[in-house]
Amino acid sequence: MPRGKRGGRVSALEGCREEEAPPAADAVPSVLWASGQQPEAAAEQILLRGIFEIGRDSCDVVLSERALRWQPIQPERPTGDSKYDFLRKEEFIELKDIFSVKLKWRYSVKQQKSGTLLGITLFICLRKEQNKLKDSTLDLINFSEDHCDIWFRQFKEILAGSTNVLAHSLHGIPHVVTATLHIIMGHIQPVDVCTFSTTGKFIRFGFSAMFGFGGRALALAEKYRWMSPNQRMDFAIIKTLAKLKPEDCEISFLPFNSSQDLEERAEGSPKSDYNDKWQMIQGRFLNVSIMAIPCLCSVAPRGLAPNTRLNNGSMALIIARNTSRPEFIKHLKRYTSVKNQFNFPFVETYTVEEVKVHPRSNISGHNPEEEDGPYETTSGNSFPWNVDGDLMEVASEVHVRVHPRLINLYGGRIEEMIPK
Repeated sequence: MPRGKRGGRVSALEGCREEEAPPAADAVPSVLWASGQQPEAAAEQILLRGIFEIGRDSCDVVLSERALRWQPIQPERPTGDSKYDFLRKEEFIELKDIFSVKLKWRYSVKQQKSGTLLGITLFICLRKEQNKLKDSTLDLINFSEDHCDIWFRQFKEILAGSTNVLAHSLHGIPHVVTATLHIIMGHIQPVDVCTFSTTGKFIRFGFSAMFGFGGRALALAEKYRWMSPNQRMDFAIIKTLAKLKPEDCEISFLPFNSSQDLEERAEGSPKSDYNDKWQMIQGRFLNVSIMAIPCLCSVAPRGLAPNTRLNNGSMALIIARNTSRPEFIKHLKRYTSVKNQFNFPFVETYTVEEVKVHPRSNISGHNPEEEDGPYETTSGNSFPWNVDGDLMEVASEVHVRVHPRLINLYGGRIEEMIPK
């Protein structure tokens, strides 16, 4: 297809059924790192379909649950002209090989904002037989900002799937069809939400958080974004375990008051003896988890916090005190089974409404880049937190508060699905 002048590409067929692929033509000189065996396309759910320019061709691009496929769009064929009857190969990338996605912009010196949107760039894990950096990216060009935004959000959602504990906790599985059925049937589930703040300043909303081992492992994994998601997380966990060190901190918490009306709590009603109920523990902790939902996931069938629920207005505070590396590994391995992962003398659990975590050392004791030396993040002497799979760096005390039934989502009650 002649390159010519590129205008805003057509957004297309979002969520449509898969139609018969257009007749193919010459292969696009693109990704040599694509797998030689295609994933089965017939049984896959199509998530998005649209038009992007890839290389020098306008392509019909299909995003399914397992792969991204594209095929050059054919021009009208003159009747009886056999020279247009050759086939063009459909190309594809398996989603498991995509480790990052970013919007593609054109910047100029005079522009104060992001610049001109050009499309989306996908970063692909290189195969062993490939060693060219240019072969590790794929550019999807489309000048429609709305079109790019839809695709960008879908890619980000897919890449975050391994840490999407909310979808697991709502549906039992992070599956598009399951979520769609809940929407069609009108299943509405109220869900508790946490706020994270420091020194009186709001940081973000969230559902789960880990400080210590969980935060350090994620911070290390973020330094190896060129790896696939599963590879970099496995690598980070192993390396963090090898350099396992406790955090010296003070933890204050407000125990859960099950007798108080949830509607009153949601409205922020004052409690006369509020300050008298706070409890405080201090020491050296390997990991601190704060969970407002069960956090079911593939590696924790009972959930990271099996004793909490989606909407009862409480959080699970799980503390692993300093212990030997073998004992801590036993605790982690218990998450993959149906046994009680908290049945260890160094593990403490509490049901709370609010938590304050105050590190007592100025610098954390682990460095994700150097083998030895103090931990220093890109933000200075901050401590890494893992909040819903996102890295949050904070230098001082973090205050976590649960807000009962703050939002309504499509989903069902799955308490009966959790093994006792």
